[in-house]
Amino acid sequence: MNELENQNGAEQIGYDGEKSAKGAEQSQTYNGSANVEKKSSKGWLKWLIIAGIILAVFAIFAVPVYNKLTLKDEDVNAAWAQVQNQYQRRADLIPNFVETVKGYASHERGTLEGVIEARAKATSVKIDANDIANNPEAFTQFNNAQGELSSALSRLMLVVERYPELKANSNFTDLQNQLEGTENRIAVARKDYIAVVQEYNKMIRVFPTNIIAKLVGKGGAKPVFNAGEANQNAPKVSF
Repeated sequence: MNELENQNGAEQIGYDGEKSAKGAEQSQTYNGSANVEKKSSKGWLKWLIIAGIILAVFAIFAVPVYNKLTLKDEDVNAAWAQVQNQYQRRADLIPNFVETVKGYASHERGTLEGVIEARAKATSVKIDANDIANNPEAFTQFNNAQGELSSALSRLMLVVERYPELKANSNFTDLQNQLEGTENRIAVARKDYIAVVQEYNKMIRVFPTNIIAKLVGKGGAKPVFNAGEANQNAPKVSF
């Protein structure tokens, strides 16, 4: 009987020992998993902090660059608007100018019609300031149309030289003075536009502005006037 009890006791002790060993093993496994998860969390947190620092540094440099880029872009838009305003002013003066000339030189039909046709073509070409960089073909078309109008006006001025009575007309003289002033303002507006565009185009080619410009959709260079012979020599309207 005592031997049986001793045997049962030994079995119970062995079972308890085995259970204790399994518990210790499970505890060790759990602790190991917890340590791995803890290390993994620390790793993610580390990368998040690094990413946050990078974004903060990028923002510190990007915001001033973006603001400067936007201001330069607005300068270009304002200069282009001034160019268009002066060309439109010239277009508005031409009909009365042509009618005045026609009263004294009606048989110069070809020259007069050439001016009217060139004016119609020039005023039909429209281009928004925001589309200049994305549509250089339209910019070239606009520039060429205005150049053709300048050439037509130059031919008309040569015709006027043959009519002293016309040159003495007060209405013609007033229109001629307005047209002359407009041609001068066109030249100034074009010069100012070229200057601000050159600054803008230089800016978007320099690091890190070039990266910021591409990210915000302003990476395209603005076109400048390709002055041909007609544009280099504005029509002379003084007598």
